[in-house]
Amino acid sequence: MRSGERAALSGWLTPAQLDLFDRMHVADRRHGLDVVATLRAGGVADADALVAGLLHDAGKGNVGVAPRVVQALGQAYGPAIPRLFQPLPGMAAGLERLGTHAERSAVLAAAAGCSPRAVDLIRWQEFPRDPEFGERLRLADEAN
Repeated sequence: MRSGERAALSGWLTPAQLDLFDRMHVADRRHGLDVVATLRAGGVADADALVAGLLHDAGKGNVGVAPRVVQALGQAYGPAIPRLFQPLPGMAAGLERLGTHAERSAVLAAAAGCSPRAVDLIRWQEFPRDPEFGERLRLADEAN
């Protein structure tokens, strides 16, 4: 992460949250920053929603490009796509990790000291439950 980004984030993340962000895959860090920018552009200033936007993919890890592409195709065209590719070498673990990343991300966020609300926003990112910011987070995620 560039030092300017780190300095800006250190103003509103705890050291543990910043460490979690630093451990994320570079693509997920960039995506998180883009999600936060979209939320802010939409008028969201709530700290829990912004932290959730930044860390919502912390549990994906470094699964490689191929599983990420297959997962994206599956989200766009249905679950038959990932099932088709799952038997290929190296795909099953990556697809499983991507498929369960919301829960894994929520656990990591909780361990990093995120608020229960931010953790729930992360946990339910695909099926929002938070009436104020859940759907806004989901839409910002999809837009980026």
